[in-house]
Amino acid sequence: MMRPVLNKEEYLKLRDSRKQKATLKAVREGDGKQKQRLEQMNYSCLPNEDGSLKGSTRMSSTIGMDVDHIAKEEMQAVKERILDKKEGLNLLMLEVSARGEGYHLVFKRRPELSQEENLKWASDLLGVKYDDGAKDITRVFFTTTAAELIYLEDEVFEVQEVQEVQEVQEVKGEPETPKASTSFPTTFKGIPYTTIIAEYWRQTGGEPSEGERNKCLHKLAANLRAICDDKEEWLLEIMPRFGLPEQEMKSIIHSACKEPTKGSRLMDEIVRTVNENDNVNLNENVNDNEELSPVTSQLSPKKLPQGVRESIDAVGPQLAMPVVTAICPAIGALATGVTLDVHGQKKGLNLIAYIAGDFASGKGSIDPVVDAWMSEVKALDRMYQMQEEEWRAKKRAAKNKKEQPEEPKLPVRCLTLNNTVANLAERLANTEGKHAFSFTPEADTVAQKWRSAMCDFSVMLRQSYDGTKYEREAKSAEAVNVHIERLLWNVCMCGTPDALYRVVSNYTDGFQSRIAIARTPDNTFAPLEDKPYVLTDRQTERIQHIAHLLPLMHGEVVLPKLEAKGCEWVERIRIETMMNDDKVRARQRFRVCVTAQRMTCCLMLCKVCETLIQKHGLSGAEERLKQYPNLWKEMLLKAQTPTLLEVYDVIADSLIENALYFFRERIENAFASRDYAGNNDRRRIGKNDSIYERLDAQFTFEQATQQSIAIKGAGITHNSVRQMLKNWKKQGLVIQDEAGKYRKLS
Repeated sequence: MMRPVLNKEEYLKLRDSRKQKATLKAVREGDGKQKQRLEQMNYSCLPNEDGSLKGSTRMSSTIGMDVDHIAKEEMQAVKERILDKKEGLNLLMLEVSARGEGYHLVFKRRPELSQEENLKWASDLLGVKYDDGAKDITRVFFTTTAAELIYLEDEVFEVQEVQEVQEVQEVKGEPETPKASTSFPTTFKGIPYTTIIAEYWRQTGGEPSEGERNKCLHKLAANLRAICDDKEEWLLEIMPRFGLPEQEMKSIIHSACKEPTKGSRLMDEIVRTVNENDNVNLNENVNDNEELSPVTSQLSPKKLPQGVRESIDAVGPQLAMPVVTAICPAIGALATGVTLDVHGQKKGLNLIAYIAGDFASGKGSIDPVVDAWMSEVKALDRMYQMQEEEWRAKKRAAKNKKEQPEEPKLPVRCLTLNNTVANLAERLANTEGKHAFSFTPEADTVAQKWRSAMCDFSVMLRQSYDGTKYEREAKSAEAVNVHIERLLWNVCMCGTPDALYRVVSNYTDGFQSRIAIARTPDNTFAPLEDKPYVLTDRQTERIQHIAHLLPLMHGEVVLPKLEAKGCEWVERIRIETMMNDDKVRARQRFRVCVTAQRMTCCLMLCKVCETLIQKHGLSGAEERLKQYPNLWKEMLLKAQTPTLLEVYDVIADSLIENALYFFRERIENAFASRDYAGNNDRRRIGKNDSIYERLDAQFTFEQATQQSIAIKGAGITHNSVRQMLKNWKKQGLVIQDEAGKYRKLS
């Protein structure tokens, strides 16, 4: 569908909207897929006699011409050539193209010439080659901003002899949008019906594929009539048609409106959702200049993909980071075939999480969300467990018989932590090379059950994080013997802070640094919610759609932008910690970086699934992933958007902050212990209160020693201060003059 732009004011307003500016910025920065979301203009219309432009009844008096792929050094010369010939050409508009590598121009049509002959004529006149791939009538220009507009004549609006409403064929695969109405409102409570319908498709699994159009349009009409006064004519004007003739659309709408009159809870939810997000489609990552601040510990759901967004909506924004931390191990377990290359190390999305919070702090609302992600795996597990029960019944019946039924080795993947080392090891050996997953809402289950075997628990989880070999042998023929080539086991535990210390009791063996920790907010004095957050059936369904597609992805991926973001974060923390000689924080950064990359990759995989569902529907997305095994890899590279890369910083900052919040003092004491050849006593200090920041621009060794003692205590030695200053010099933070004084360089 298209509509006319009738004046210069409207034309410039479309070009200079906030969305248009942000989208063009993203395109220019290399995010090519955003180009499809720019405003699109068609300056060439012909009657439909040749079947070229459905619904067009009049010839436009203008022609649009695309001059593309110009060398950077030639751009200025080409522009001057076009402007020099503007009278002979009858130029009406000239703009820089979306990618900034060419120009779009509009000139008066010569009616005696065909469409292609007009383009050849203009090409010969200007001495530039037009894009012969864009010579057809239905091709549009992806419009840029007012700043990219070089030349414009008002006549371009006066001569566009098109009807107020014209149907056109799909442009580059984009679906039709509702045509403008002349007799009914085009908005509901200030929200365009086009936006409401787009949100409806987003919430119901995407636009229909061929074969399900009638069914899906019937459902849309049945819901949409609630905000169209049940008027069939109104629905006919605003509903998309997806190629269906008008008579068939009338029949679909009439059938939907014949059903008993009732409201639509789904439509109420859609209107509320759109309102809450400033009438912006939640799937669009438009405002790259309004990204999340890396210092915040909360995540904005509207910037996150399907499944993740619903998970946050189910628990509320205050629990955004805890629920994201909890579901990432589940997502990683579902995407068990995905291997991510981080710093040259190729590992699965192996994650261990702990959600720490006081009792009644909201941890329990996370349980059903995790269950929703793992529901399909759990359904399979129940089938296997029924088979095991049948075997146990047969074994009891054959207790005194010579022949005993053979014990089945079934791939149960959701494993309870209320288990023994032997049973758990046996289960882990039978998952057929896929990730196992364990979740407990009470971490004390682990502390009590594994009290005498906490070392075994720690070893198993450490090896599962690294995806390394795990072996267990015993002499007895009856005892469990396992040999697992790659231990794949993702775990999420919820519990109080003191339970965390019972689970993690050793601070030098690396277990602590492999755990992603999130904290629930302090709600001690928070008022009771009028409408408490709960996981709805609709949210569950949308989570399950994403969870269904994740196991279909197999292969190894390298995400260069995510890798660069991780390296940038690690370097930032290195410099900050060096300034304060903070070795505990400096060491935490290594594994935090890896964990944050894995978690961010999980979110990006959800984005890939969301995009496929929106374009093809759930069944279509599943079929595409099966037919094209590498499709998800290509899409994952494109999912490295500025928004999700910024989320990496939020996650990484939160992980390192919480690790130090709970364990800094215990780590320092452990390393300072006589039982460990560790480092000097250290304590938590902020960046702006570091030794380096306290010192003047020029300082002496004695002053550095004095500030070190002031921050780190009397245990500081001259040797440790000399080593600190040596590190600073090597990094280029300070220089030393001939008199032995130091001067800051940054």
